[in-house]
Amino acid sequence: MSDKTKTNSSFFSKPNLEGYATSAASPPTGQVDDQGRFQCGDLNIRIDREGTWFYNGTPIGRMELVQLFSSVLHKDHDDRYWLVTPAEKGKIIVEDAPFMAVELSVTGHGEKQSLNFRTNIDEIVQASLTHPLRFLVNPETGEPSPYILVRENLEAKLTRSVFYQLVDLGVEQWVLNKHKFGVWSNEKFFEIGQLSQ
Repeated sequence: MSDKTKTNSSFFSKPNLEGYATSAASPPTGQVDDQGRFQCGDLNIRIDREGTWFYNGTPIGRMELVQLFSSVLHKDHDDRYWLVTPAEKGKIIVEDAPFMAVELSVTGHGEKQSLNFRTNIDEIVQASLTHPLRFLVNPETGEPSPYILVRENLEAKLTRSVFYQLVDLGVEQWVLNKHKFGVWSNEKFFEIGQLSQ
């Protein structure tokens, strides 16, 4: 067995997942992607809508393990999620967003204020042009789903309490002759909704 194969079998299997399953994650399939990484197939890891990580149906309770896996999490152009290391690549399931924004702190005032979000893996993300907020509205229920970009194309969904706190910071603003409601952060206005004229 090559050193590369040994490395591949260690990151996603027993040493890191010990205590969460009786067997190791799926071994490499023998397939290699265009970057030379072994394909490990489905890793039996799922992130639910509340941002909780599961392995084989069991919650992963160790924060350091979740942070480790989060550091190698990627999303491709087909909206599939992968854990990717220099030697291997395995697919996971994400029900909504991979992270949750669980806390909001504010510095400054007005257009120059900064909105700082803490995620469920203790990352701090400041809303800005490079870390934008976006708001989706369910057309059937009218319920909003707010997100902030954490890195690359990985987002954190705001918890309900954080979203309510954000709405309390909202202001009215005319944008392109339209009456908008939203928030400022780092001199960038993020629209939450449009007000009636």
